[in-house]
Amino acid sequence: MSAGAAGAQGLARNALLARLEEPRTWDVLVIGGGATGLGCAVDAAARGYSTLLLEAHDFAKGTSSRATKLIHGGVRYLAQGNLPLVREALAERALLLANAPHLVHAQRFVVPAYRIWDQPVLGAGLAAYDLLAGAHGIGRARVLDAARTLAALPNVRPRGLRGGVAYWDARFDDARLAVSLMRTLFDLGGLALNHMPVKGLVMQAGKVAGVQAQDGERGTAYRVAARVVINATGVWADEARHWERPFAPVLLRPSQGVHLVVGRDYLPGEDALLVPRTEDGRVLFAIPWQGRVLLGTTDTARPDAPLEPRPLEGEVDFILRTAARYLARAPTRAEVSSVFVGLRPLVGAGNASPTRGLSREHLIEVSPGGLVSIVGGKWTTYRRMGADAVDSARSVARLPARASDTAALRLHGAAQGEDPYGSDREQVEALPGAGRAIWAGLTLSEAEVRYAARWELARTVEDVLARRHRALFIDAALAAAAAPRVAAILAEELGRDAGWAQGQVAAFRALAAGYLPGSPRGS
Repeated sequence: MSAGAAGAQGLARNALLARLEEPRTWDVLVIGGGATGLGCAVDAAARGYSTLLLEAHDFAKGTSSRATKLIHGGVRYLAQGNLPLVREALAERALLLANAPHLVHAQRFVVPAYRIWDQPVLGAGLAAYDLLAGAHGIGRARVLDAARTLAALPNVRPRGLRGGVAYWDARFDDARLAVSLMRTLFDLGGLALNHMPVKGLVMQAGKVAGVQAQDGERGTAYRVAARVVINATGVWADEARHWERPFAPVLLRPSQGVHLVVGRDYLPGEDALLVPRTEDGRVLFAIPWQGRVLLGTTDTARPDAPLEPRPLEGEVDFILRTAARYLARAPTRAEVSSVFVGLRPLVGAGNASPTRGLSREHLIEVSPGGLVSIVGGKWTTYRRMGADAVDSARSVARLPARASDTAALRLHGAAQGEDPYGSDREQVEALPGAGRAIWAGLTLSEAEVRYAARWELARTVEDVLARRHRALFIDAALAAAAAPRVAAILAEELGRDAGWAQGQVAAFRALAAGYLPGSPRGS
């Protein structure tokens, strides 16, 4: 359904549910509305297959809105010798820069050097990074003297600084990219529904023939037929695999990455900072993002996969302690405006080796009943993952052979510039409340809330303040303060009453409390 075909009122949920209720068998049904699921659905729809995506909560609710905001080949993967993954990711980076220029932007990183051998070693490694990028390169790595390093990173610790090395990668807004992919799916004729959890599989003669789903708002149950089902549920993929085979061995071993958001004055330039090796063997980034600075991340194994993970003991202090080694003036807990945690769907069963050594590559499994599960991977390679999964799904369902053409597919809203709405900005500004801020300190306008409800399938205050806008991830206290006004506008747009709005505010403020650095250790 294109924007024009959707009608003046946008993507109204009643109209989308009516499409779901039509007696039909979908060619491809995707479970999961994160990066991988959206990539699968867009690829399938672009090939001309009838495509349905069902998401239990909201698009990018889990891992896919909690990334380190990088589209990159992976400097650390280069150090590990995983050249094929680096080369693939660098090629995908170039495609994203071309196909989503409103959301993916080139970013220079500077690695400060304090030891005599740092510059030659880092310079050689980053030159190899450029070489692997080939024609997909953004800019060449450069060795910097101490003065140029200080100019690039004004708050870097000057004592003992020998210089640095600069190189190029890309940054992005993960949740907004997910929204763009969802809109692209509609543009291609597909259907996506959030707040529509899948409860199980429909089996016929031992084969997967569809799913059982339930409307998370009304409780209505749906039995949806499909020629093939793709399980793209991220860190929860094993749970979906066990619907068919309860005792199938697990494929995933989740780890979590914690991120802190602090004031822009801790990294006042335009360059990002890379710490090449922390005390636990990872890298740590400080990245200009959304007018603030993002610090992260950690890599801590955990045996569970909660929907709202919280930092474990010591993780916040680890990031602050590491940052303090490199910043002349370092942030404290009191200056952290938001803490968010993402879970990585790492491929690797059992309890061997630290999670930082597990593969970031993806794996596709086709079950005896024909369920196609795609696990692992990362945002940078979401498009390639989707193409590979749809190749397998096409074979399972014996669909007409059509090659993936998403490498050249411009995503919805694509336009040059830093506006996350891209070419949709004019449509946003035509709505009531354009230019009127929801709350002081936030860029979110009343018109953008209305647009989120009408065109971006936002159904809750959290959907708006966490993912259509990034307020929860930027400043949890400001987001909580803005919640009543967002709830009032959403209630108007969605036809809800004052009691619903009050419940939304209470639920969001309880959620936001967990994003504050002083909150108790969570699950």
